[in-house]
Amino acid sequence: MARPSFSLSHILIFPLLFHLALSKTLKRDVKALNEIKASLGWRVVYAWVGDDPCGDGDHQPWSGVTCSTVGDYRVVTELEVYAVSIVGPFPTAVTNLLDLTRLDLHNNKLTGPIPPQIGRLKRLRILNLRWNKLQDVIPPEIGELKSLTHLYLSFNAFKGEIPKELASLPELRYLYLHENRFSGRIPAELGTLKNLRHLDVGNNHLVGTIRELIRFDGCFPALRNLYLNDNFLTGGVPAQLANLTNLEILHLSHNKMTGIIPVGLAHMPRLTYFWHWVKCLLFPLPLLSPFSSFELVELFDAIVSEVSICTLSSSWSRYLDHNNFNGRIPDAFYKHPYLKELYIEGNAFKPGVNPIGVHKVLEVSDTEFVV
Repeated sequence: MARPSFSLSHILIFPLLFHLALSKTLKRDVKALNEIKASLGWRVVYAWVGDDPCGDGDHQPWSGVTCSTVGDYRVVTELEVYAVSIVGPFPTAVTNLLDLTRLDLHNNKLTGPIPPQIGRLKRLRILNLRWNKLQDVIPPEIGELKSLTHLYLSFNAFKGEIPKELASLPELRYLYLHENRFSGRIPAELGTLKNLRHLDVGNNHLVGTIRELIRFDGCFPALRNLYLNDNFLTGGVPAQLANLTNLEILHLSHNKMTGIIPVGLAHMPRLTYFWHWVKCLLFPLPLLSPFSSFELVELFDAIVSEVSICTLSSSWSRYLDHNNFNGRIPDAFYKHPYLKELYIEGNAFKPGVNPIGVHKVLEVSDTEFVV
């Protein structure tokens, strides 16, 4: 009869499993999770069974709770309780889980402010609170989360200014603040974040100019995506924007900007913003040739002072509606053989020219703007 064989890996793993079985969850974390359990409602209570959130001999770890062993104890390192219709204030007891690296409470119905105690979570790397009903200002203590790489606060009701303390987060890569009620200016200090790749502050009540945002030399060195749409930004598009050489997406629509696009943006090597119905750039005529490798910079609804042409190569539709474009649309634009749809309502184009060309649709809601 063959004898059972045991490898060295078996010999080493048995003591480890035995050690994990004997490890106890840190009392601080057990207390904090039970306080959270008492405050989050029946949906979570139903799934959180047993006294130990990290699990024991009779029960599995609580759903959404991830634990790790540190020395002789287990600690909670991740808490993910999302899309379960949690109602009520942000559970302050969460801030007692000092070993958390991920906190995900998105898509619930949390209300009230983020407590200032959030700054205690020094190991936190990912904070996801989007799609809630959180209010008030973001506490400056959020700048104490030095390990944070991802911050999702979009689709809430935060107000006040965007805290400049966010610029104290050296590891921050992704910052989502859109769909809130932030006001004031975007802090230029954010440009000092060496690792920031994505900045979205769209759909707020922000004012100021892009020039103020990028006023520091060497700012935003890693930024790829910049969303400033649906605010109250004024001024023009500054030539210094071309210094953001890693920029791939630029979204400026629905602001109050004026002027034309500077020549330097034609030479931004990575700027590629895709919009599923358009392959075109809005730039003055002398700038057409450098853009052969570009797809789209969406500047619709930013108030600019002249109509520009683009090479439509394989475009299907062109949307110029609801801006303050004036003058006439050049023949080369609306006669282009690939143009299928042209939307120009809500502008100030001069009347008097009948639409011609091979495009199938020319939608104009105001006959004064027919070209």
